[in-house]
Amino acid sequence: MKYAVIGISGTQYKVEENQTITIDKLDPTTKSTTEVYLIVDDKKIEVGNPTVKNASVEFESVNNYQGPKLDVTKFRAKSRYRKHIGFRPQLTDIKITKINL
Repeated sequence: MKYAVIGISGTQYKVEENQTITIDKLDPTTKSTTEVYLIVDDKKIEVGNPTVKNASVEFESVNNYQGPKLDVTKFRAKSRYRKHIGFRPQLTDIKITKINL
């Protein structure tokens, strides 16, 4: 089983080849990342310091869309303070095509 831990847009993900993951919005022209922190290939383990040298993970953008609406409400008792904020996150689905070492 081959997998890697990568960093994309400030978040770390554990990914395998041919896996589809949902991340924060990413530029559709981006095709790979070199922020690879760990690669495991059966019994061989490569740990980066902080990243693994000459390692990259290639992926393709599958879908850009808006996620479900999130509601944030603030309330303070006895002071007539109420605040409501809602937003829909911009998300991207990517498919991992290859893990290079």
